[in-house]
Amino acid sequence: MIFENIPEIKYEGAQSKNPLAFKFYDADKMVLGKPMKEHLPFAMAWWHNLGAAGTDMFGRDTADKSFGAVKGTMEHAKAKVDAGFEFMQKLGIRYFCFHDVDLVPEADDIKETNRRLDEISDYILVKMKKTGIKCLWGTANLFSNPRYMNGAGSSNSADVFAFAAAQIKKAIDLTVKFGGKGYVFWGGREGYETLLNTDMKFEQENIARLMHMAVDYGRRIGFKGDFYIEPKPKEPMKHQYDYDAATAIGFLKNYGLDKDFKLNIEANHATLAGHTFEHDLRVSAMNGMLGSIDANQGDPHLGWDTDEFPFDVYSATFCMLEVLRAGGLTGGFNFDAKSRRPSYTQEDMFESFILGMDTFALGLMKAAAIIEDGRIDGFVKEKYSGYKKGIGRKIVKGQVGLEDLAEYADKLGAPELPGSGKQEALEEIVNQIMFG
Repeated sequence: MIFENIPEIKYEGAQSKNPLAFKFYDADKMVLGKPMKEHLPFAMAWWHNLGAAGTDMFGRDTADKSFGAVKGTMEHAKAKVDAGFEFMQKLGIRYFCFHDVDLVPEADDIKETNRRLDEISDYILVKMKKTGIKCLWGTANLFSNPRYMNGAGSSNSADVFAFAAAQIKKAIDLTVKFGGKGYVFWGGREGYETLLNTDMKFEQENIARLMHMAVDYGRRIGFKGDFYIEPKPKEPMKHQYDYDAATAIGFLKNYGLDKDFKLNIEANHATLAGHTFEHDLRVSAMNGMLGSIDANQGDPHLGWDTDEFPFDVYSATFCMLEVLRAGGLTGGFNFDAKSRRPSYTQEDMFESFILGMDTFALGLMKAAAIIEDGRIDGFVKEKYSGYKKGIGRKIVKGQVGLEDLAEYADKLGAPELPGSGKQEALEEIVNQIMFG
């Protein structure tokens, strides 16, 4: 065992002082007719949990993520598998997500990298069958290697484009091999720094070509899940093409990809775009494209992607309101989050996940209580009730034109002010339900 000093993490209730216990996440607790674990299919991000060791631009690793093996070797790759599955079992996490080069050290030759991926995926598959843990989604890292300095699909180099396609093909193969529910495109460098050296239209067309190739290949080999775009406005590129949910949806519809793609919404990315987390969730849901969630949060005092474990219960509650109203996710909740640099122990790894899982459990329960209370949904329904009758009904039914409405307005004279938005009263209802 790698985490021999860490017990199985159990639910002990809100009054527990045990740092290695759930206070709110009770997997079998029924919420709106379903167990909590069905509402919250949590996933472990391979890259952060098993790889991120506290390095930042000012300092080297603080955490030991060697797991008893020499980094950069296949022995280390297997040690990460052992650590990951033990970790997930002890927390009751049922899914994982991966990039291709999270799983193995990348070789200079793609044929050798693929051989290593075949070896490690066989090893992972044995663990999956033994534990029942599943793959939520897979993806290819098309941003870390220097070859992707100008992007992958958006690269000015046809050779780099072809190499990216080869990585995507293998990552889809692995996702299918693992029975993954989705495949993600995160355009980490699909964007530009300056228009002085950029043909934006050509780059976006090439990204779409690459995505169509991926869909065609995936469907041909039997992948039945969703493809996802994960929006992000900036970092590392100044202007990224997948800026936010609305931009990504517009791109997908423009290039005929919307039937196969949904969105993987990350909280920290939404806030970097100047939105709330729930805004991007609502935009995705109302377009029928809410697929999966990267559960984390950023720091409003820092203008980059800090990938913190979520502790904001308000944000989690508003997130879960959107998820519940949308009927749930086709994907799940991936903790694309890393412990803070000074939180470097094995206990910190577990305590970070306990925080995130408890936060979303609280958010789920409070969102369900808001729905069951009914006052907020009732207010919104009443707010637009004028479109259920009279001229409003005719507008919605398409039974009037501008001339009809102009004639109606002439007879009306001047409309009364719309009813009060009651924002403060509604926020008071939220506080009452959260803390009452």
